[in-house]
Amino acid sequence: MRALALIVAAALLAGCQEGSAESEEPEAAVVEAIEGSQAHKLVLTDEAIQRLGIKTETVAAAAAGGQAVIPMTAVLYDPDGSTWTYTNPEPKTYVRQQVAIAKVENDRAILSSGPAAGTAVVVVGSAELLGTENGVGGG
Repeated sequence: MRALALIVAAALLAGCQEGSAESEEPEAAVVEAIEGSQAHKLVLTDEAIQRLGIKTETVAAAAAGGQAVIPMTAVLYDPDGSTWTYTNPEPKTYVRQQVAIAKVENDRAILSSGPAAGTAVVVVGSAELLGTENGVGGG
């Protein structure tokens, strides 16, 4: 399922770049390395964001203990079982951040580490962002 999402992301982003190679339109996504991190900063065009259907929600604080709470739809698992989410620190910009889940209640993850309350996280389109970050379909 994840592989299919990554292929779809690549196809959608490729559609954002239709036209001649000499076109002066910006790339659908610019991927920048973040020094000292294995994650990257992704900057997308408005069209790429729309095509991927990216939606965000704000990280909430749990009533008890003040821990950060995010929807489970914002959580990504990598092959080694590490958990991540994409934050949206500024318009059109997405950064993968590692999270540690203390527990899951219904459809919410209560975090022991991760983005602070008030941070925007991606709840729809994370798999597509991961494909973009890892260069799936880009070539």
